[in-house]
Amino acid sequence: MTTLYHKFESKLLNRCFVKSVLLSVCQTLIVLSISTPYSLSAKNLNAPAIQLATSYRQDIIVSDYFVSEKLDGIRAYWDGQQLLSKQGNTFTAPDWFIANFPRQAVDGELWIARQTFEQASSIVRTQDKHNQRWQQVKFMIFDLPTSPQPFSERVTAMEQLVTSTNNPYFKMIPQNKLTDSEALFNLLDKVVNAGGEGLMLHHQDALYQHLRSRDLMKLKRFEDAEATVVGHFPGKGKYQGMLGALLVETEDGIRFKIGTGFSDKERQNPPPIGKVITYRYTGKTRNNIPRFASFMRVRAIY
Repeated sequence: MTTLYHKFESKLLNRCFVKSVLLSVCQTLIVLSISTPYSLSAKNLNAPAIQLATSYRQDIIVSDYFVSEKLDGIRAYWDGQQLLSKQGNTFTAPDWFIANFPRQAVDGELWIARQTFEQASSIVRTQDKHNQRWQQVKFMIFDLPTSPQPFSERVTAMEQLVTSTNNPYFKMIPQNKLTDSEALFNLLDKVVNAGGEGLMLHHQDALYQHLRSRDLMKLKRFEDAEATVVGHFPGKGKYQGMLGALLVETEDGIRFKIGTGFSDKERQNPPPIGKVITYRYTGKTRNNIPRFASFMRVRAIY
């Protein structure tokens, strides 16, 4: 009887120990999920902590800001050894492309020219270190994430870095000072009319912040956002037998149609249901539906 009791007691203690261990693991995971800004999945562990922009505000002193063109490229982060995407994936750039790149962290865009996003994206997402098409691409830098200096001094440091790196693929986005709002919007018109996307404004005294910063603003004639394709509407007239419009849904559950911005090729082979697209629009209705929504492209995740 004593032997049976001891066996029962031993099993009970073992079960209690296992439950205690499982509870401790669960509590640890919960704490980690709250305290870390990254996902616990492996694909996000290398994601760089980058600075993000807010929308332009009119209550600013324009002369306190550096102004540059907003390039429609692929965000890239040089960590001193490799080029990383926003999601932490490695761009397989050829050795000659990154030759003599600095040892310090640099933030920028992989870019070819205005209105060539799809072309640049198709090149930099290839897993081929010998891809000669990288010769079309440049790493256009705009900040130094690990520098403790204010942005005005980082601008000077970047100019010196480009000179010392002496690599034709390592360039800096020009940073300019403007006097007032009139000069700012004149420059915006010039850039947009030439096929550019818009402007970026960065406060001269701002430190690099690894979050969305009010000291860094984007100014565009239109806004853009993302939505998921949930349906297709057939075309009529000259678009008979092709796509007429997409039915999309935003993260907020707002559904609306997008019927413009497509090439004939895209209408013949429209983005499938479930794909996330980028669209542009100008303001919203009282029901929070984007006005004049126009298709831009299928979102490329890398």
